Amino acid sequence: MTTETLFTEDAYRREVTARVLAADERGVVLDRTVFYARSGGQPGDAGTLRWDGGEAAVLEATKGEAGAILHTLAPGAALPPPGAEVEATLDWARRHRHMRMHTTLHLLCSVLPGIYATGNQIGAEKSRLDFDLPDPPAKEWFTERLAELVAADHPVGMSWITEAELDANPQMVRTLSVQPPRGAGRIRLVRIGPETAPVDLQPCGGTHVCSTGEIGRVEVVKLENKGRQNRRIHIVLGD
Repeated sequence: MTTETLFTEDAYRREVTARVLAADERGVVLDRTVFYARSGGQPGDAGTLRWDGGEAAVLEATKGEAGAILHTLAPGAALPPPGAEVEATLDWARRHRHMRMHTTLHLLCSVLPGIYATGNQIGAEKSRLDFDLPDPPAKEWFTERLAELVAADHPVGMSWITEAELDANPQMVRTLSVQPPRGAGRIRLVRIGPETAPVDLQPCGGTHVCSTGEIGRVEVVKLENKGRQNRRIHIVLGD
């Protein structure tokens, strides 16, 4: 069972009518969904499933087997019957914060060219990115650079390349902890800035805002030493 991932092409779609392929204590599998499944440091989406005669809250979407996405419900929640038509609706406020945070982490990569990220975690309230960076600038420097990139309102877009093209350009991969998913024959790239001179360009399967101005005010609140060269940068959104 494979779930069509509508968020891959349109991160702003908030709901969809879908068909139940399977439902058990592990979760509900739909033929298509707007729910991002947890991966790459980004949490899975939460929201609601509604069907004729029932409704259930989705706690988090996760990856299942063979391309399926599991919509995990609370223990004991009612399950929609297989074949039923359901309305799948995102917790949009939470998802949009994840989008703003994820794009901000890409901007952090852009201000440290040639430096590899060693770990990351995206959250609605705070996020972090780790770098192989022995002597990082002050947190105020990062905040100022991010503010400049947000104010420039750079467009954010995507494109696709083959796995062979990525192998020929390994510098595109900026994270040592998360590698692009392979096996489908193509890799999704997220680009910040114009195609001719991108601010940042790297493989990514996550959801993003359509321009950096949408991020709003962002602040680096803490730098942590997590090892000999591993520095952890914590960010929060201004609102």
